[in-house]
Amino acid sequence: MLQQTQVERVIPRWRAWLERWPTAAALAAATSGEVILAWQGLGYNRRALALHRAAQAIVTNGWPDDLTKLPGVGPYTAAAIRNQAFGEPVLPIDTNVARIQERTGHAFGPDSLQALFDLGATVCLARVPRCDVCPLAAACPSRGRRYEPLRKQSRFEGSFRQRRALTLRLVADAPRQLGELDSEAVAALSRDGLVEEEAGLVRLPV
Repeated sequence: MLQQTQVERVIPRWRAWLERWPTAAALAAATSGEVILAWQGLGYNRRALALHRAAQAIVTNGWPDDLTKLPGVGPYTAAAIRNQAFGEPVLPIDTNVARIQERTGHAFGPDSLQALFDLGATVCLARVPRCDVCPLAAACPSRGRRYEPLRKQSRFEGSFRQRRALTLRLVADAPRQLGELDSEAVAALSRDGLVEEEAGLVRLPV
């Protein structure tokens, strides 16, 4: 849930999710439509389907030795699971952690993970780092540097992503006739397995 979604938006949804589906088996038994509906508002809805498929794979085959074999799990997510869930000495490298390591020239150990996350999110910022309050500043060779502005993400307002999100929200409220909806968005959502269309009626998967 935290991938590309702010922490403050995730926390209440995460708690509700775990209350409803506390185990992989419970999630695996849900329908795709129930999972998509519960994910609404977090964005990037394909993550919900990947998580659902991963739960089903775990129930069927158990936890794989290589976590990247699970749907939607790449090297970073696999390392994060191994560190946070299994307590293994692995350091997941996201953009914040990589930035701190590059600027300080120091290779941090896995016990530093939460501190690095917090430092990267609040102090060692991408463009204007707050070196004056950084606990690593005294030994940091990059102290005081300024960086080029980050490339702005494409606008959500008026984008195809917004059209997809609006269409999925409408279908999540209740099945809709295809003629009532953005057909291009429906086609894209259907390709991703987020909606089903039959006899002109568009609905969440069952």
